[in-house]
Amino acid sequence: MASRNVTQLIEEGAAAAQLIRGTSGYAAAARETHDVIVIGGGQAGLSVGYHLARAGLRFIILDANRHVRDSWRSRWDSLRLFTPARFNGLDGMPFPAPASYFPTKDEMADYLDEYASRFQLPVRNGVRVDRLWTRGEHFVVSAGSLEFEAAQVVVAMARYQQPKWPEFADELSGRILQVHSADYRNVRQLRPGGVLVVGAGNSGADIALEAAAAGHEVWLAGRDVGQVPFRPGSFLGRNLLQPLVLGFVFTHVLNVRTPFGRKAQRGARTRAVPLIRVKRSDLAAAGIQRAPRVVGALNGHPLLEDGRTIEVNNVIWCSGFHPGFDWIELPVFDAEGEPRHRSGVVESHPGLYFVGLPFLHSMSSSMVGGVGRDAARVVAAIAQRAH
Repeated sequence: MASRNVTQLIEEGAAAAQLIRGTSGYAAAARETHDVIVIGGGQAGLSVGYHLARAGLRFIILDANRHVRDSWRSRWDSLRLFTPARFNGLDGMPFPAPASYFPTKDEMADYLDEYASRFQLPVRNGVRVDRLWTRGEHFVVSAGSLEFEAAQVVVAMARYQQPKWPEFADELSGRILQVHSADYRNVRQLRPGGVLVVGAGNSGADIALEAAAAGHEVWLAGRDVGQVPFRPGSFLGRNLLQPLVLGFVFTHVLNVRTPFGRKAQRGARTRAVPLIRVKRSDLAAAGIQRAPRVVGALNGHPLLEDGRTIEVNNVIWCSGFHPGFDWIELPVFDAEGEPRHRSGVVESHPGLYFVGLPFLHSMSSSMVGGVGRDAARVVAAIAQRAH
């Protein structure tokens, strides 16, 4: 197939959209047909789009957010990436910062906005997909009154779509402010008094440290997940962790083609990532009190597994996310709700792909740069099938 430039692809997509667009939005039951539909406009979807454009395929990227940058903008204010800039660039556009710099979430958001603009990727914002199914030999994607059809579909989303709350959260006293990490922005949201952070992984440790710095008495509940033995920005971090572990081991050793990688992939579903930036000593120095798991509520207070209760005015749930793939009406999931795929290719349903999942192909799949490599691999399969 002869390659077509990105501008031509966008013009074709715009022409197709114009046929079904009214003066005040989309008409009922509007339908578009593309070679490929990409669901998700974050770093995974944009990476897929970049490679699809280079392959000369007609495609659309559907994203529920109003802007490309929103998925990163909406995270808590002080968030920084755990990987340095050298590993945060997508294909065709390095991240614009010194190699060892750890970008803020807003800088990452601006980068993705610029990436979509520079390569003129056909992102359709404000389109929330609610169904994916098949009609004959094609896949059908619906979003309200809109309907999109294609021979191939890429679900370019992580499995962190719906905040996970424990069932007993409703049993806590109404005077306790409860917020999930997905909705936490800064300490100004909190009420005066004690804070219980539930979930002792990287997000929980970051937020607990921030709350303690603001003068709150803080408890961090959950099992110890371990820690990386040195700081990412230290001499060892810059000269050992970054080039050797992130640059080589995570990509070339821990992948689905090696015994070590396959073992690591199985463990990635159940094992939490060890603390990267914040260390145990940081938590102790800030006066943060460690607590066992929260297992329920008693008299309106959080109940710990050792039988104690904690009286606090705030609970921040860093309790993880549900995959949020219930809108995919296809039998492509295992008993644990995980998509069945081989490096992103769903072999049971030819033409369906995933990009953005943890350890899709290697440990580096969770890194921005690793997502780019996964996207290139999946688009090669798409192009081969299209030809």
